[in-house]
Amino acid sequence: MRTLAIANVVAQAGIAVTGSIVRVTQSGLGCPTWPECAPGSLVPIADPTSGQVHQWIEFGNRLLGGAVGVLSALVLLGALLARPRRRRHIQLALTMPLGVVLQAVIGGLTVRTQLTWWTVSLHFLPSPALVWLAVLLVRAINEGDEPARPLIPRPLRALEVLMTAVLALVVVAGTLVTGAGPHAGDPRTPRLDVPVADLAQGHSDVVFVFMGMLVALGFALRITGGHPRLWRRFWVLAAVLLAQGALGMIQYWLGVPDVMVIFHVLGATLVVAAMAALWCESRDRGPSPTAPTDTPEPARVVAAN
Repeated sequence: MRTLAIANVVAQAGIAVTGSIVRVTQSGLGCPTWPECAPGSLVPIADPTSGQVHQWIEFGNRLLGGAVGVLSALVLLGALLARPRRRRHIQLALTMPLGVVLQAVIGGLTVRTQLTWWTVSLHFLPSPALVWLAVLLVRAINEGDEPARPLIPRPLRALEVLMTAVLALVVVAGTLVTGAGPHAGDPRTPRLDVPVADLAQGHSDVVFVFMGMLVALGFALRITGGHPRLWRRFWVLAAVLLAQGALGMIQYWLGVPDVMVIFHVLGATLVVAAMAALWCESRDRGPSPTAPTDTPEPARVVAAN
C-alpha cells in the first residue's frame, strides 16, 4: 500500500509536468474536442495540414491521465481492503480518483473553450492540491488514528497554516503569469491582457513572503527545539524552494524558454510536496494499528493421576 501511495505522489506531480509539455509545444488543441480526440474518433486522425505530432502529444497526455486514474483507483481499493479498515485512510484515498475525475472534466472544459486562459489556470490547480493530499496519504499509512498531537508549539503550528495559505497564493499567482505569458497551448488563443512583468513581480513578491516565513520558522524551531526528522523536512523544503526561486528568475531573464517552463512546473509540485511533508512531520497521530491475527488458544495442561 505504501508503494502504491508513493507512486501516486509521483503520478500526480507527473501529470502536471506532462500538461506543461502540451502547453509549451502548442499542442493544447491537438485534440480539438473532448472526450473524443477528433469529431467521431477517440484517437488522433491524420491531419493533411498539421500532421499528427500535436495530436499525439495531447492524446498521450490524456492517456497518462487515464493511467493516473487507474492508479488512484488502486490506491482507493487498497485502502478499502486494508485490515484494519481505517476511516481517515479511506477518506484520503477517495480524494485521488475524485480529483482525477474533476481534473478531467476541467480539461474537457478547457478544450471546449479553446484554451481560454482562466480555464487553463483552473486545469492546473487541482494538481498541487492532489499532490498535497497524496503526501498526507503516504503519511497516513504509517501513522495511527489518534487525534493529531502537535510536535511544535501552537504559534508555530499557526505559522505553518499561514505558510500553506501563502503557498496556495503563490501557485495561483503563478497561473496568472502563465495566463499572460507566451505559452498558451495554442498560438491562436487570446491571453490575459495584463503586462507579464507586473504579474511576474507580484508572483515573486508572494514567493519572498513565503521565504521570509520559512526563515522565521527555522529560527523559531532553533529556539524551541525540533526533532531530527522535522529538521530534515525543513531543510528539504528550504533547498527545493531556493532552487525553484533561482529557476524562476533565470527563466524570466532568458525570456521564458520552453524547457525551463517544464522544470518550473516540476519545481512547483516539489515545493508543495515538501511543504506537505513538513506539515505532516509537525504532528503525531500515534503508532499505526496492525491487522488482527488469529492466535491459537493456549494448550490446556491436564494433570496426570
